[in-house]
Amino acid sequence: MPGDPQDDCLFCKIVAGHIPATIVRETQTTVAFRDINPQAPTHVLVIPKAHYANAAELATAAPELAADVLRETQAVAAEDKLDSYRTVFNTGAGVGQTVFHAHAHVLGGRGLTWPPG
Repeated sequence: MPGDPQDDCLFCKIVAGHIPATIVRETQTTVAFRDINPQAPTHVLVIPKAHYANAAELATAAPELAADVLRETQAVAAEDKLDSYRTVFNTGAGVGQTVFHAHAHVLGGRGLTWPPG
């Protein structure tokens, strides 16, 4: 059921403390941690503690939680003293989503080109 922890979800296991991560921020509803394969000097993932498969499901089922995730992306950027940064949500395997638990990538600390990819 959306929102419930999933036994086979890597990010649910991080939230539960079963898998270690370099956590940089935590709130009642979110966890932010460093990406294990960083694509920029700052590459942090911000996830809701509740399990939603992707950003669209999160926004539909729990818009206040989606807002919490976005608010935390700004807090991560501020803590890393980023003047500018990119927030990315991948939704679906075809665009690179590999963990099907909604998450925002916070990328910064170097120039990023457009279009991405």
